[in-house]
Amino acid sequence: MTTSTLHPVMLGMTDLKVSPVAFGTWELGGEWGQFDEEESVAAIRHARGLGINLFDTAQGYGFGASERLLGRALRDDLDNRRDEVVIATKGGLRMTADGLVRDASPAWLRSGVQDSLRALEVDYIDIYQVHWPDPKVPFAETAAALEELVEEGKIRHVGVSNFDVAQIAEFGKTRPVETLQPPYHLFRRDIEAELLPYAREHDIGVLVYGPLAHGLLTGAMHVDTTFAADDWRSGSPVFKGDAFRRNLEVVDRLKRCAADELGCSVAQLAVAWTLASPAVDVAIVGARRPSHIEEAVAAAGISLSETDLERIEEIMAGSVAIGGPSPEAMPSAAEGT
Repeated sequence: MTTSTLHPVMLGMTDLKVSPVAFGTWELGGEWGQFDEEESVAAIRHARGLGINLFDTAQGYGFGASERLLGRALRDDLDNRRDEVVIATKGGLRMTADGLVRDASPAWLRSGVQDSLRALEVDYIDIYQVHWPDPKVPFAETAAALEELVEEGKIRHVGVSNFDVAQIAEFGKTRPVETLQPPYHLFRRDIEAELLPYAREHDIGVLVYGPLAHGLLTGAMHVDTTFAADDWRSGSPVFKGDAFRRNLEVVDRLKRCAADELGCSVAQLAVAWTLASPAVDVAIVGARRPSHIEEAVAAAGISLSETDLERIEEIMAGSVAIGGPSPEAMPSAAEGT
């Protein structure tokens, strides 16, 4: 294991130089239970001070709540050093009387961009991502609408989240996909087969979300862990039952490996593992406290050897693969990454 500073990376075919750890703000949108806003603002500012320049949010994270908080926390940078901060947000989810739905129609995306610009109080968005594929709207229409927004200067780069290879290829017939945001962590590795090789071949920047498996890989959970009713994890099968218990045992083994063989925390091991993939540019890590983001930044300086990776593979052999949330599964508010 070696340690280094937070070195920026080129994000795929874009001209953006970004930190390999991004600050994610889904936890600040209301779907993860109550939190202290001022402490979260302090965490965002601390992240900036540590060298993080990429901040990921979404219209659907509280429908403006997360974006407004991020804009407030980064106000000085956004007003005075705009070119030093990269803001990535997402659109294409809409709340209805019947719950959350996917809507990547040109009209809703254009409305969403305007709402995000107002919430963040910025003139343009660096990376605008379609949050989830919408089977009701042709990808050609979605891609053409986003290209128009690029031409108007409201967004600079176009990305997608939670898309598969076929969907990216279809979207790309109208407008290239520049960035991709898929879920990826030690318990969820399906993107390794096709998606990551495709992204690398086509120079698509990859920002993975959920590297800590939504808290499972922090090492702080146990068999009796419960969540607040307004925390989406309270209804998730990932955090209950035999599979949960088996995965907690695996986390315990990873924790011992991290401490004894690498001299780091299990959370740092998890983040370093995602960044060890040559197709992954950025790991998005959420944080509500300054200390949490410090740990993630340190993880970017951990280099895992082939022996380390083989040891991790041995431990993971006893794990149960897990999925993640979708918009349709969210209890009352927008789903995010």
